[in-house]
Amino acid sequence: MKTVSPDTAQAMQRVRVGMTGLAMVLTLIGLASAIFSSANRDEPVDAVGAPKADVVANMTDEMGNAMVAKPKPDEPLAELGVAPSTASQEPVDAAAVARRIEAQRQAEVAKPDAQ
Repeated sequence: MKTVSPDTAQAMQRVRVGMTGLAMVLTLIGLASAIFSSANRDEPVDAVGAPKADVVANMTDEMGNAMVAKPKPDEPLAELGVAPSTASQEPVDAAAVARRIEAQRQAEVAKPDAQ
């Protein structure tokens, strides 16, 4: 009769438990994969009175123009008035801005002399 040392028996028990755990994890992953893949293949169920996606996607107004959602603003803080907008409606003339700043500086310098 073959005698197995306690260390070897304990090591074999740990290997057996580890392999069983690994097999269970792989089985659960396979089961979850099968469930999710079958759920993706099913057609969605239409509820009674629910809007149909193909009709809603092709909606137009009375004039025959497609109803297109307005694009969201790029600057929500500027829309709320919290921060200034960086988008300018008119072109900026850098030379004119520089002349205006220089005129303001000269006016500030001239004010103390007037008092």
